[in-house]
Amino acid sequence: MKLKDFDYSLPRELIAQEPLKERDSSRLMVLNRHEQTIEHSSICKLPYYIKRGDLLVANNTRVIPARLYGKKQTGGKAEVLLLRFLEYGGAGAQIWECLINSRRKLKPQTQLYFSPALQGEVLEAAGGGRWRIKLFCQGSFDTALNAAGKTPLPPYINRGEHTSSEDLDRERYQTVYAARDGAVAAPTAGLHFTQALMDEMRKAGAEFIFITLHVGLGTFQPIREETIEEHRMHEEFYHLEPGAAERINQTRHAGGRVICIGTTATRTLETMAAPDGAVRAGEGFTDLYVYPGYRFKAVDALITNFHLPRSSLLLLVSALAGHDLIQRAYAEAIRERYRFYSYGDAMLIV
Repeated sequence: MKLKDFDYSLPRELIAQEPLKERDSSRLMVLNRHEQTIEHSSICKLPYYIKRGDLLVANNTRVIPARLYGKKQTGGKAEVLLLRFLEYGGAGAQIWECLINSRRKLKPQTQLYFSPALQGEVLEAAGGGRWRIKLFCQGSFDTALNAAGKTPLPPYINRGEHTSSEDLDRERYQTVYAARDGAVAAPTAGLHFTQALMDEMRKAGAEFIFITLHVGLGTFQPIREETIEEHRMHEEFYHLEPGAAERINQTRHAGGRVICIGTTATRTLETMAAPDGAVRAGEGFTDLYVYPGYRFKAVDALITNFHLPRSSLLLLVSALAGHDLIQRAYAEAIRERYRFYSYGDAMLIV
């Protein structure tokens, strides 16, 4: 298939710039892939769509303040997006893989100043536009990063370097069940959930379990190949506990549905699933790329947001729901003025 088959035109005003006042007040579009139907609802009504015995799988990764605004020793500006920790560099230093935006071409050994407590040195190019950087700090690294770093919002949300919205974004660009530091983008389907909504879903007969996939470049890097099969995903770290794997397998054996909250939870389960759908525990790095033609082994349903055109996320939901139904649903979402992307509305695919 061609990438152009997954394109659509979105009015700019439908790109949500701010979170809604209440997490669970978003709209919800419900797609039934078997009956090919579209229904309009709301997130707070999710318990209505839950069946007793359903298992919801959520990604408990926690977003770190991975965006750093710094200056080079020449005085020029450099913006750094940390992607993942690689190793310790001695004397309290840490080496990270990152993206660096600089007006002039970067060179190894370039010194970067982020704050009195955090500095960096560019080490070398890592391919694919990525760099290796060594970060030095005074005192605790986490403390220095939390003080100097900004919430790594996607580029379609306009904040700028200095913003009064940082405190709001630090809270709202984070799921209420976030527990393990390491993501540089939020698993945005989970942003709609509150503890009260989760309790209502439990009352409806559902159970929640948590897995981890630290969202990174693999999730948000654009597809540049016109033939979709030629795209390659960047690796992202995942962790699936034995107890979680056991509950997934028990649910499937009992005839319940495994419902993933987000594409990252979906990719984690599908990475660890055997052809018969049985899931094993473990951790590692996944570069699983899901596009139409893929046969899902462990996932029965999906709660997700509305994704960018020509993205691997849009291809994944098209693989689950079908290309034609997704195209029809997105066209209807635009007509009905749904809010799109990270802080936008949600979709349930059953």
